[in-house]
Amino acid sequence: MSKLLDGRALSNKFKDSFREQVPSLKKRFGRIPGIAVILVGEDYASNLYVGMKEKACLDVGFKSVVKKLDSSVTTKELLRLIEEYNNDESIDGILVQLPLPDHIDEENVLLAIDPAKDVDGFHPYNVGLLNIGADTLFPCTPYGVIKILQEYDINPDGKHAVVVGASNIVGKPMASLLLRKNATVTICHIRTKNMCEITNQADILVAAAGKAHLITSEFVKDGAVVVDVGMNRLNGKIIGDVDFEGVRTKASYITPVPGGVGPMTITMLLYNTLKSFKIRMNA
Repeated sequence: MSKLLDGRALSNKFKDSFREQVPSLKKRFGRIPGIAVILVGEDYASNLYVGMKEKACLDVGFKSVVKKLDSSVTTKELLRLIEEYNNDESIDGILVQLPLPDHIDEENVLLAIDPAKDVDGFHPYNVGLLNIGADTLFPCTPYGVIKILQEYDINPDGKHAVVVGASNIVGKPMASLLLRKNATVTICHIRTKNMCEITNQADILVAAAGKAHLITSEFVKDGAVVVDVGMNRLNGKIIGDVDFEGVRTKASYITPVPGGVGPMTITMLLYNTLKSFKIRMNA
């Protein structure tokens, strides 16, 4: 039976550390780390996620600014607001909640964010730094996976890591971060043939395809580390991309859903905000 990779416990550990640092930072610099979140429209999931981010920020003592805009806002108006936050010295992180309405030029919006405040790690400048092996603000979900592996002394060095999913948000940066840890990395995606044969070679298998129970026991070799990034709603329940009950008998370690990678995503947003603060303040 596999051991659980408890992302919730690790998340709480990080947040305790953030909370402890805030009073000394405020005393030394006269302010606290601050993040601005921009939400356009009334998308239920986006509103829920932004609320969770705001709660997490306030819980650790960070400054949180949430700007909710009507769905009719123009690209020009949105860009003007981003520029205000770029120039606001009390804001260390800027996040525009996706997706945006169709009439908004999403690419220009993301490009407008100061890379030094890009706590989502989506700006092409930061993506470039990630891929050349330089330090930067890394995308939160894949970086959370790396932190989970580190917490449980799972070293990717020399291991074969297979990432199922090739999105710009998770799959691609996940592969890059594993490469930085000297893993041999294979990416599978919707057009991959004989995917089962490839995943069965994985010492570390990361499922990030967004399809419920895509990864069943036959996709996993004995003793593999299985990380489930999927968050799918089925019959009123949140389930992952991995058939947890079927796979846990073969894996050495496995993340649960919920309680695995999910809690670390927002935690790494706080991590990036604190990192940005310290860089900008020369702390």
